[in-house]
Amino acid sequence: MLPTFMEVLDTTIVTVAVPHIAGSLSASNDEATWVLTSYLVSNAIVLPASGWLALYFGRKRFLTACIALFTLASALSGAAYSLGMLVAARVLQGAGGGALQPISQAILLESFPPQKRGMAMAAFAFGVVVAPIVGPTLGGWLTDNYSWRWAFYINIPVGALAVLMIRTFVEDPPYVMGRRPEKIDWSGFGLMAVALAALQVVLDKGQQDNWFEAAWIRWFTAASAVSLVLFIIRELRAREPIVRLRVFRNRNFAVGTLLITLMGVALYSAITLIPLFLQTLMGYPALNSGLAVSPRGIGALMAMPVVGYLTDRADFRKLIGVGFFLVAVSLWLISGINLEISIWDIALPSVLQGVGLSMLFIPLATVAMGTLEQKEIGNASGIFNLMRNVGGSAGISLLITYLARHAQKNQTVLVSRLTPLDLPYQLKFPGIQNYFASGPFPAESAGKAKFFIYRSLLRQSQLLAYVQGFRFLALVCLFCIAAALLFKRVKRRRMPA
Repeated sequence: MLPTFMEVLDTTIVTVAVPHIAGSLSASNDEATWVLTSYLVSNAIVLPASGWLALYFGRKRFLTACIALFTLASALSGAAYSLGMLVAARVLQGAGGGALQPISQAILLESFPPQKRGMAMAAFAFGVVVAPIVGPTLGGWLTDNYSWRWAFYINIPVGALAVLMIRTFVEDPPYVMGRRPEKIDWSGFGLMAVALAALQVVLDKGQQDNWFEAAWIRWFTAASAVSLVLFIIRELRAREPIVRLRVFRNRNFAVGTLLITLMGVALYSAITLIPLFLQTLMGYPALNSGLAVSPRGIGALMAMPVVGYLTDRADFRKLIGVGFFLVAVSLWLISGINLEISIWDIALPSVLQGVGLSMLFIPLATVAMGTLEQKEIGNASGIFNLMRNVGGSAGISLLITYLARHAQKNQTVLVSRLTPLDLPYQLKFPGIQNYFASGPFPAESAGKAKFFIYRSLLRQSQLLAYVQGFRFLALVCLFCIAAALLFKRVKRRRMPA
């Protein structure tokens, strides 16, 4: 549980520090989000190979090495003096963090019989959801009182404790200790890496270079598409593929993977957009923006024991449907934001969102892999977590683009209603001009009044873009409710202790 806690803690800490990273490294907020997406895509590339690497090096030794690499990369991220160096360190950190969740999850699932996995996953998740509670608040406090760099340095003691605990308590099972894997499918791994990396570069840089009007965007898109097709062909024909795609023949796993991908889109996009809105438009310090989103973890923490109890008794499809419905409602409530809201207008829907997420984390993982054979769980867990990260990185990039484009569109619509011929403008402008005329340089009062009005228009256009973005995410969650009906009912088998 502890390595996964460290990884989740790092993600939630960094989200509240994005505006400070942008200001410190002379980057825009759009560019600073590369710190999040570069980590997620690097993490996703390593995930499918984690099972093979665990067999080759030994699961305990490999997990310990990954924690050490993650901790070292955290130190490098904190010491970064440019955005390029920080992104490179985050790529390295993602490579180290890629195996933490699937290996931890595989250890957990293999340590308990099927009828006890629901409660075991609840115990695992109970610890993991503490990170979203601590992360935003701790990250905001460190950023405001020290520096955003401490959001990375904080991983060093946690990583050291994780290494100590793993070396003390975790042992490799006999089938891992006595088995050597087949030769790794380097061709498939390379094609997958090219496909994901090229896609992420297009998503991150597309808005900046006006998408397909740039030749290099077209080339990178083509490279991603061709690599993806070749990767699928290769994995279906290889004797020992790095990703066993035939596992998608299992309907529950295929549906579960689709839903965890869309959950990644909604979850990572929301935890990125909320701190950006609070800090850039509302002027909140990092600590207050962290306090606003931390209640999501509190909601998950309160609901997790109940969900763990229901997972072994209730219909998974109902739990998943209710979970996505609660997340959709919370996002729709957040979309009612304006420039005069209080911190409670974000905090209270965040509690509801946490309750909904707790009803998704356990049942989705359980139902997606509940009908697979024991030997398929390791590979399936890697794919499952990979697609969550792919959904998260793609979702962040697409929503940042969505915000930029819709802010421009909203500005065009609003400015057409802001001319000297419009009555509201005629009524408001003289009062604003008189305000500035009473201060220094009264001759410049007309120009200052126009600048003030235009700045207000920009804030309103950006606000509307955030509203539209949150409503879009709510609609994604409503679609997931319908998709959850495609699950086949999992029959619980009574097995001897």
